[in-house]
Amino acid sequence: MYEPFSPPENIGFIGLGKMGEPMVRNLAKAGFRPVLFDLNRDIVAKLAKELRAKAPASLPELARVCRVAITMVPDGAIVREIVLGGRVDAGASLSAGMTAGSVLIDMSSSSPTSTRELGKELAKRGLLLIDAPVSGGVRRAVSGELAIMVGGDGDVIDRCRPILASMGSKIFVAGPLGAGHAIKALNNYVSAAGYLAASEALVAGARFGLAPQVMLDIFNASSGMNNSTQNKFSQYVLSRRFDAGFSMGLMAKDLRTALEVLRATDTPAPLADYCVPFWEDAAKKLGPHSDHTEMVRVLEQATGTELKKGGSS
Repeated sequence: MYEPFSPPENIGFIGLGKMGEPMVRNLAKAGFRPVLFDLNRDIVAKLAKELRAKAPASLPELARVCRVAITMVPDGAIVREIVLGGRVDAGASLSAGMTAGSVLIDMSSSSPTSTRELGKELAKRGLLLIDAPVSGGVRRAVSGELAIMVGGDGDVIDRCRPILASMGSKIFVAGPLGAGHAIKALNNYVSAAGYLAASEALVAGARFGLAPQVMLDIFNASSGMNNSTQNKFSQYVLSRRFDAGFSMGLMAKDLRTALEVLRATDTPAPLADYCVPFWEDAAKKLGPHSDHTEMVRVLEQATGTELKKGGSS
């Protein structure tokens, strides 16, 4: 039985985007020593200076000074390339510098089946993997209140719990390796379906003559309440801000992963069969980098109805 990782342990962190950057700050705040890597060397230099952190020039160099490395990148294909080399020289990969017993925590939103395959390949090298995707968006990444869904060996998860607790306030052990990525994708499917249903209802209600904010107030006091009606429409749609911090492209990718889980388990999914292509089409129309809350624009444009505070136009 190994002791949990605790400050001032070096923690490699790969991927310093909108979510990764605040997560690194919280690691440092908890007393861990982040070791930083990202293709954007400007953000690496900025954070390294601010946090007085190491910033190795290569992945093997990072691995040599860390017993634990975290990946926080767009998808599992990129994780695999980082860890094993993929299209680049395998000697430049993370695993080339990892020693037996080292742990990789994949906090990206990856395919659960691919995660299990990667786990098997790492196990042959004496390396350990857990998946720990997050939910809560940029706001909770900043506050350190992310929900973290973890899959993998229980002893490894327990060793990593202090690391995860520095970034999240709710840590759920979902099951064996890949379970975290599976539930993250399914969670986002439930969220996306709820957002689509609420969008359709709000646009239809507005065209009937109902005020969008009044509709939301009624939904949120009634059985139609969901996360989107509570936390997205007033804040990001009626305000026309559309800056919740999670992109259309990433949502569409997570929904494809959810559909992969539904297919792999032979689960009938008539709603997903409609919902997932709708979001994919919206991502194409609006662009993958648009905020996911902009999806409502597809319905607005189709009907000539814009949802906004005080009414619709």
